[in-house]
Amino acid sequence: MKTKEAYGIIGNIEYRSPWVRLLYWCMFILMIVLAAVCILPPVWIMVSSLKDIKEFYAIPPTLIPRSFNVGKLWETWQEFNFLSYYLNTAYLAAGSVLFCLTFNGLAGYFFSKLKPRGSALLFALIVWTMMVPNTVGMVPLFKNLIDFPLLHLNLTNTYWPMWFMAAVNPVVILIFKNFFDTIPQALLEAAKIDGASTIGVFIRVILPLSGPVMATITILTMNSVWQDFFWPFMVLKDKSTWSVIVAIYNLKATLPQDIQFIALTFAILPPIILFIFFQKYIMNGQSFGGSIKG
Repeated sequence: MKTKEAYGIIGNIEYRSPWVRLLYWCMFILMIVLAAVCILPPVWIMVSSLKDIKEFYAIPPTLIPRSFNVGKLWETWQEFNFLSYYLNTAYLAAGSVLFCLTFNGLAGYFFSKLKPRGSALLFALIVWTMMVPNTVGMVPLFKNLIDFPLLHLNLTNTYWPMWFMAAVNPVVILIFKNFFDTIPQALLEAAKIDGASTIGVFIRVILPLSGPVMATITILTMNSVWQDFFWPFMVLKDKSTWSVIVAIYNLKATLPQDIQFIALTFAILPPIILFIFFQKYIMNGQSFGGSIKG
């Protein structure tokens, strides 16, 4: 009979110990509980959106709907024009991803490979801003948005404020820099010998190798933008510019509770689908940094 050789990092011999087995199964049960805590809320929202109004308010509640009212989803989608809010959010997310990858990627390349005089101090200052609470800068940042410095422009009811914020993200700069540090300098020198400029090296060598990390940052950025509420709520006052989350908040007073669950289902589906589609790129991004040196 073939026996299992190992349980992760726990070897077969270690697993024979009662204390090790107890710890193993305690951790296993804990992971199941944590997974349930994470999974049940969105599942409950999606399941409840399929119930009719009577079953929605039934006590005790039912986990599986007795009757699936799928038509209510389409009626809600049309009645409250969710397509326009989807398009607004997609446009906002696409611009945020473009600004995030372009400017933060160039900044990471600057600190990792160019390294001009004083770059270490500048990078330390950028990393230091990660320690400053976001609430500290909200008031001055909002003042700059309603009266943009030098140009004196009011950027409310536009997506530029969120795009500008995505363009300067210390966490993403740090991720890019750490990833670029793993790329051997010999590759860059070989490209320069072939006649590539500094920007050419970035486009021809760095970017093709950065697919996994860029895919990961794209997913995280789009997910962050899709669920962001504070700044879109503060900036986007015109109904024609609302994102999905802002629209749900502003319309909740006019929506019955069961319709609110349908609206929430519309809000959470795109990030779930996006994660499923790009899941393999996230896994590659976790291991790519360690494999490129070899």
